[in-house]
Amino acid sequence: MTYLVLLRHGQSIANRDNVYTGWSDVPLTQQGRQEAHQAGKLIYQTGIQFEDVHTSLLKRAITTADIVMDEIHQNWLPIHKAWRLNERHYGALRGQNKDETRKTYGVHQVALWRRSFKAVPPLLKATESDRRYMQLGDVEPRGESLEMAYNRLLPYWTDQIAPKLLAGKNQLVVAHGSTLRALIKYLEQISDEGIDGVEVANGEPIVYQFDENLNIVSKEVLD
Repeated sequence: MTYLVLLRHGQSIANRDNVYTGWSDVPLTQQGRQEAHQAGKLIYQTGIQFEDVHTSLLKRAITTADIVMDEIHQNWLPIHKAWRLNERHYGALRGQNKDETRKTYGVHQVALWRRSFKAVPPLLKATESDRRYMQLGDVEPRGESLEMAYNRLLPYWTDQIAPKLLAGKNQLVVAHGSTLRALIKYLEQISDEGIDGVEVANGEPIVYQFDENLNIVSKEVLD
């Protein structure tokens, strides 16, 4: 049996202020740091020994991962930072208040952009030059649906996470609400329509146990 633990970062300033973030690089709030410490304590109580930690290129996830590694006393673990684990890119919505966008575009339209699988938000006119992505080639989108985030996430799962689980090595993934929803959709074979109702809370670890063929044996949300 092997374990996969998924964790959404602690509260960020964008979560606090109710604005779209996506690939914008915002820090944790003090509450978010406390949530990360608490998540680490909960994971520590499971006794799981990890072989690797995976996170995005965004500081809210990286900081959460660092705090958790400290709390579980496994700071020495290799940490792999990947753009494929970045939050879904909210395009031209990023930086805007969610309540204000409901007034502008309508409640139904905003609900589609936020929760549905295929709806694409308004796109940026152009991507912004960011050193962390420039060296990777043309990877930064102008906006993404959850489906698009799902498709860019899956190669990382297939190449970097699943083989290690199959080898009996427990893995910890610290990422974002939308990308974790996408991964959960894949793991649990949730329909395109069903994913609308899946929520991943800040700082609540999700523990999966797999058999030798990566079939889910159990799932537990620690809170």
